[in-house]
Amino acid sequence: MSVLIGVDAGGTKTAVIVVDGERELARSVGAPGAVRAGRALVAGSRITITVRRALTDAGLLHGDVLVVGAAGVGREPERGELREILRGERLAERVIVTGDLDIALEAAFGEGPGVVLVSGTGSVAVGRTPDGRPHRAGGLGWQMGDEGSGYAIGRAALLAVGRAHDGRGPATGLTETIAAASGKDFDALVRWSTSAEPGEVAALAPAALDAAARGDAVARAIVESAADDLTGLVRSLVEEFPGKASVRVALVGGNLEPDRALRPLVLARLGKVARVTPVQAPLEPVLGALAIARRAG
Repeated sequence: MSVLIGVDAGGTKTAVIVVDGERELARSVGAPGAVRAGRALVAGSRITITVRRALTDAGLLHGDVLVVGAAGVGREPERGELREILRGERLAERVIVTGDLDIALEAAFGEGPGVVLVSGTGSVAVGRTPDGRPHRAGGLGWQMGDEGSGYAIGRAALLAVGRAHDGRGPATGLTETIAAASGKDFDALVRWSTSAEPGEVAALAPAALDAAARGDAVARAIVESAADDLTGLVRSLVEEFPGKASVRVALVGGNLEPDRALRPLVLARLGKVARVTPVQAPLEPVLGALAIARRAG
């Protein structure tokens, strides 16, 4: 049997599974492996460390086929650069690099039709119609899009804290929650927020989601708005599917994990959209990477 390595390299973590045929040998989770502009070497190093850890746990030095689904490799220059870096590490005889959305679609629907809705640092909905054509809504970045994303939720939480501080908005438990999550008092939070990167702001989203789950009204309103925005992405994609057949929609991303307050709200809304059939089961994109590896092997 071929030793296959599947990798999901995202903005919050890198997940790796090593299998021998259908038998799972090892799993490993490491630092984010998303490719940022001009920083493919950093991503490659993080992916390599996580893969090597899994190989060591499996008692192996390398595999036969390595498939990496990475965020940030939508264009060939970034994809090719990461591929060459990983080839140089001799992790496997064959190295395939594709997008994180590609492995998510594969994990959810194989080569069939459907839509994957993503809410991580950013947000996007990607779909494949029955004729095999790809479609996309959102994913325009933190300035022009990313509604319902971790960044959008984190920024809304910061706005709510600022308004509560000035008396321009209702008091909210987010004031204490965000302070604890960031390790900063209000003045330090103001200074930090003026230069924070989108990923840093998005890192506040879990705290806001937890506050919503605990019943904070302001946090709950933020999460409800995010659920509406994400549902809107799906609604726009469903129009691309011909006829009246049902369209399956799977959820993926850190903000839509089973223990997050956002997931049930989105599932409930999707259930009311005409023709949409929400996929209730959690999605593991790394399994899509393994499926691609099996076909390649």
